[in-house]
Amino acid sequence: MLDFKSLFSGSSKNLVGLDIGSSSLKLAEVLENPKGGYILNRFSQISLPRGIIVDGIINDASLLTAKVKELFKASGNLRKGVVTSLSGHSVIIKKVGFPNMEEEEMRDMIREDAAQYLPFDNMEEVNFDFQILGENEYNSNQMDVLLVAAKKDIIDSYTEALQAAGLDVVIMDVDSFALETVYEENYDFDEDDIVALINIGASITNINVVRNDTSIFTRDFTLGGNTITESLSEKLGITFDEAERIKIEGPEGTEAEINEFRMNLMEHVEPICAEIERSIEFFRSTFGGDYIKSILLSGGGAKLPGIVSDLQQRLGVDTEIINPLQKIAINNKNVDSSLVEQLGPALAVSVGLALRRVGDK
Repeated sequence: MLDFKSLFSGSSKNLVGLDIGSSSLKLAEVLENPKGGYILNRFSQISLPRGIIVDGIINDASLLTAKVKELFKASGNLRKGVVTSLSGHSVIIKKVGFPNMEEEEMRDMIREDAAQYLPFDNMEEVNFDFQILGENEYNSNQMDVLLVAAKKDIIDSYTEALQAAGLDVVIMDVDSFALETVYEENYDFDEDDIVALINIGASITNINVVRNDTSIFTRDFTLGGNTITESLSEKLGITFDEAERIKIEGPEGTEAEINEFRMNLMEHVEPICAEIERSIEFFRSTFGGDYIKSILLSGGGAKLPGIVSDLQQRLGVDTEIINPLQKIAINNKNVDSSLVEQLGPALAVSVGLALRRVGDK
């Protein structure tokens, strides 16, 4: 597991995962299963009005607090300790080369000369951590290190909104690493397997390329499902909400008309697929063209008609939709299994957060 997954953590063991997206809130509670493995004990979701969260930044903290309270009340969950996460421009993830040294020496070096490694002048305003990936393959005197950092005021804005809802933020994670957690729990992989985990959310797409259980490349960009909805809304001359419904449910009409709509939908999906392709090609060129075994898609955008086959054709890599509950049982007494089935890959971040435990990294 990655050592920098917690930007800070507390001591509570009673945690639930809270995925705060730009269009919805998702709550997941994952417990150890007495029969082995894990069980999804609770899951709830509510929609968020547009504009509360934009590009990972909170614009209306009081309304977010109210919606979080609503979610927890509806879920029946009584736990107060939560794991939540950051993504987009609110968090910086960067691979850096360092001379061989001890971890504490490296931490001091990063703190004292921040501008050389991270786009921050004052590290007193930043929370950061790092993971030593290992010896640089081209220079035995250097180590490859992955840095993650976020400004304290952004972290504080999330924690304060959740504290106002009566919650305790025990772990602050990163969306990309929550994907990694859910992948590690649900999929078998060999030591040298390289897999690209891609989460297409409402406003942000997260990419995390992992080898074995270590992230070796990450990138977020601010295109997602809302980009497609806005494009449909403009082209069809309908409201955003109407376009969102048609995007998800498809239009009414004959089978031929519906198939034509699905084909035309890919025109609006094109910018996201093109940006994913550029990101993967950049990874390949930067990391020596390492072979990518497969691509796993998550988020609501993973279910868009045609996106799996389009990316597979573009990238020449086996591409499929992730199953975040492939090895996780469901407590049907507490969980609406039809909702879970309907959301499918959109559960990935919330389940990944719910799998976190205090003390793991």
